[in-house]
Amino acid sequence: MLFMSRQIIRAFYAGDVSHDDGSGGSWTLLTGHGHVLVEIARNPDARIRDISPLVGLTERTVQAIVADLEAAGYLSRTRIGRRTRYTVNPDSPFRHKAQEGLRVGPFLDQLTALADAEAPRTQTARRLRPRIRSKGGRA
Repeated sequence: MLFMSRQIIRAFYAGDVSHDDGSGGSWTLLTGHGHVLVEIARNPDARIRDISPLVGLTERTVQAIVADLEAAGYLSRTRIGRRTRYTVNPDSPFRHKAQEGLRVGPFLDQLTALADAEAPRTQTARRLRPRIRSKGGRA
C-alpha cells in the first residue's frame, strides 16, 4: 500500500517540493505529465482550457501531454456532444524502473482525495462542474 503523509502529498500537488539549484532555476517533484494526469483524475470533464492555468502550462502543452498520456494508455477520451470526457486507467504502471510493478491508481487516489478534501471550492472549481440545463435553457 502506498502511504504518504498529508504534508508530502500537499507539497506534491501544490508543486511546493522545489529546489533552487543556485542558477535561478527550480524543479518540482511532479512533471507536467504528472500534474495533468492528477487534474484529469480529479475532474474527468475538465477542458484543456481549464487544466492549463491549474498546472501552469500553456493549452498547447497540455494538449500535447494529453495526447502522450492517451498514447501511453494512461487515459482514454470519449466525445460527448461537443465535450470530451477523460477516463484514467488506474492500472497503468509507472514508467521509471525504480517504481517497477507499481500502478498509478493508488498514487492518484492519494493526491486527488487530499486535494479535493482540502481545496477550497474556488470559482474555477465551480465552473468545471457540469451544469444541467432545464428545457427552458436556464440552469
